[in-house]
Amino acid sequence: MGDTPHQSDPLRRARLRWRARRGLLENDLIFERFFSRYEHDLSDADVGALTRLLELSDNDLMDLLLARKEPEGDLADADVRRVLEMLRNV
Repeated sequence: MGDTPHQSDPLRRARLRWRARRGLLENDLIFERFFSRYEHDLSDADVGALTRLLELSDNDLMDLLLARKEPEGDLADADVRRVLEMLRNV
């Protein structure tokens, strides 16, 4: 993969989209709108933050997406908060 930015590499974009597929339809819908709007503009920092969010369970992720909870601990950094805000606003 080298130093090719995420937005320039169709394979990396496809992998991230596949990884974002969730068990809950509500999460899937949010991610589909997110990728439709932002996929080609994501920075490497955005992809890293998104990857960290995708490591959460579906229910924990939904709570963050619907602003029922705010990121805590390792997730409470500027990159995750920025991507989470983008997800919440699609």
